[in-house]
Amino acid sequence: MKEQYKKKPVYEFVKRLFDICASTLGIILISWLLIIVAIIIKCTSKGPVFFKDKRVGKGGKEIHVYKFRSMYVDAESRLKEYLTPEQLEQWYKERKIDNDPRITKVGKFIRKTSIDELPQMFNIFIGNMSIFGNRPITKKELDEWYTPEQKELLYKIKPGLTGYWQAYGRSDVTFASGERQKLDLIYVYKRSTWLDIKIFFRTIYVVLFGKGAK
Repeated sequence: MKEQYKKKPVYEFVKRLFDICASTLGIILISWLLIIVAIIIKCTSKGPVFFKDKRVGKGGKEIHVYKFRSMYVDAESRLKEYLTPEQLEQWYKERKIDNDPRITKVGKFIRKTSIDELPQMFNIFIGNMSIFGNRPITKKELDEWYTPEQKELLYKIKPGLTGYWQAYGRSDVTFASGERQKLDLIYVYKRSTWLDIKIFFRTIYVVLFGKGAK
């Protein structure tokens, strides 16, 4: 039987309320860490502390997702200089690279521990992201790897700081295999408070033990 998308207004209301409370508390509690990381990034490599990336949000609208900068400042404009032909091929297919030479030493650590994504607490607070949901995807990735029907489903929910893909697949799962798309749709169909709780604890396990680290 084919899965059907269901509206869940009560769940969505409770989820947004939780997002506001959790992001506010989170920003207050980790403000010291945000400041320390920002200082370390600024002192160890040239460029801005934060990286602002264009992604697709709920309703297909463009949003800006904030991260701590983990790459050298000219990484995006010097792909061919930094990457081998094999790495370039992987980049164009998956938008990620194994042992990426463009990542700074500090960047490797904050990516492995997911500290680079902490500034997205501000995205959650203002409401264009949620704590739980599919990871924000680029328009290029959507157009290349998702069918029109799949895109319409993804547009129905806000992207999240963590979700089914991060908890149960992460870098072990790719677009090319089709598994990434499947995990994204699983969350759209099955999203619930109980699933969010399971994803929360699974994400902690993944971060602590580095399973599928990006």
